[in-house]
Amino acid sequence: MKKFNNIIFNDNISKSYLKYKKLKKNNLFLKNALNEIYKNLNKKKDVFHSLSSSFKLGFNKNQLSKYKRFKKVAIVGMGGSALGVKAIYSFLESKIKKEFFFFDNLDEVQIKVIKKRKILKNALFIIISKSGNTIETLINSDLLFGMKLNSSNTILITERRNNFLNTFSKRKNIPIIAHKTYIGGRYSVLSEVGMLPAYLMGLKINNLRKNLLKSFEDKRKNLIIENILKNFQFHSSKKINSMIFFNYCPQLNDFAYWCQQLIAESLGKNGKGILPVVSPAPKDHHSLLQLYLDGPKDKVFYVISSKGSYNTKSSKNFFEKSFKFLKNKKLNKIILSKKEAFLSVLKRKKIPFREIQIKNFSEETIGELFSYFMIETVMTGLLMNINPFNQPAVEEVKVLTKKNLS
Repeated sequence: MKKFNNIIFNDNISKSYLKYKKLKKNNLFLKNALNEIYKNLNKKKDVFHSLSSSFKLGFNKNQLSKYKRFKKVAIVGMGGSALGVKAIYSFLESKIKKEFFFFDNLDEVQIKVIKKRKILKNALFIIISKSGNTIETLINSDLLFGMKLNSSNTILITERRNNFLNTFSKRKNIPIIAHKTYIGGRYSVLSEVGMLPAYLMGLKINNLRKNLLKSFEDKRKNLIIENILKNFQFHSSKKINSMIFFNYCPQLNDFAYWCQQLIAESLGKNGKGILPVVSPAPKDHHSLLQLYLDGPKDKVFYVISSKGSYNTKSSKNFFEKSFKFLKNKKLNKIILSKKEAFLSVLKRKKIPFREIQIKNFSEETIGELFSYFMIETVMTGLLMNINPFNQPAVEEVKVLTKKNLS
């Protein structure tokens, strides 16, 4: 069992999954790489600069004070421009008094319902696109809000370059918050992209950014290196095809989808990579569990749960004698019992898994999760000898889409 501040890791990874001949060499490589990343954190234009305490957000509280009156907020963006914000909102929703709506796909029915019911009347619109030219983001902005967008109800987050959103901001006199050019979308949640919406959610962004450097502490370096080595072996194994995020904590479903993009876009290239799949539990006990446990042994499971206690209890009078084991039980006790049963079968069948357990629902915890998985993913990419920061196949489809529409 490996403990970080707010995250506990456990696994059943056997030594057979690790190529011990290369272990010493890879271990040294990772130690040097971690030290190099830490050394460069304070350098502007470093992709991990957003983890540094010296990182300056491109907005201040005075700028945003006029937007705090809004009770409804619409986030429009694709991929990394929305997934991280969505993960923060889902994880900390019990603390947030405002309603947030996310538009991260093209859905005609959703657009019609939103407009017909006037759900976004008197809402704040935050439109996020690193390039400023993302087709889905622009179309959603047009169809949902169109000419209603103005300087009093809209914030744009994009690069300060010649793009559609910059031109639109000048035409409508709408303020722009600069998206850092050196931070890719899937690594941007701890920059303005995630922190500005988090501030408007009423969250403490200083706490969100509090534990970002824990992975670099000497006492934790060996833990993260061991985790990275295991992660690398799965990605380079011919036996493993899928990574299943089997999630027993509903508040972390959107975080799991953020991880899915992070891993797929960073590590799925040059014929390499394994498929990350988000699987909510215990829901998927009743649909996919049979295949997971009795199908091909070509998967590794990331089993996610929370130690936090849900206060909701089952009643004393609803259940008859033969079901008395369900009387007066906390919901979390039932969920964790399902998880422990699942883990027992994984162990018995020698199916590899990593268990990830969070201690609480706080700003510090979600910030620590973001920074940890970013570092683990990038370091795994370096071991795989690929560039974890580009996405050439995605760019190719964007070019062809524009060509098809022209």
